[in-house]
Amino acid sequence: MKNNKSITHVKLYSTLTCPYCIMEQSWLESKKIQHEVVHVDLNPKEAEYMVEKTGQMGVPVTEIGYKDGKMEYVIGFDQTHLEQILHV
Repeated sequence: MKNNKSITHVKLYSTLTCPYCIMEQSWLESKKIQHEVVHVDLNPKEAEYMVEKTGQMGVPVTEIGYKDGKMEYVIGFDQTHLEQILHV
């Protein structure tokens, strides 16, 4: 399902040691997708926010923000889903 809403930001919730997080960050960079990386192992407030919004304790979690204020979350490094959302 392609999403045609206007994306305002991409935020990757990650840890310093998560191999899937590192793979996703490299993938985002290779696709030239502007994104913010938040290391939840260094930022307890962001970790709490991530769990509150998604119910997930694990990473990676990717937050996609839209112009209408809505958020979408991708759990794990789901490259196919991210390609559909980000149109790459």
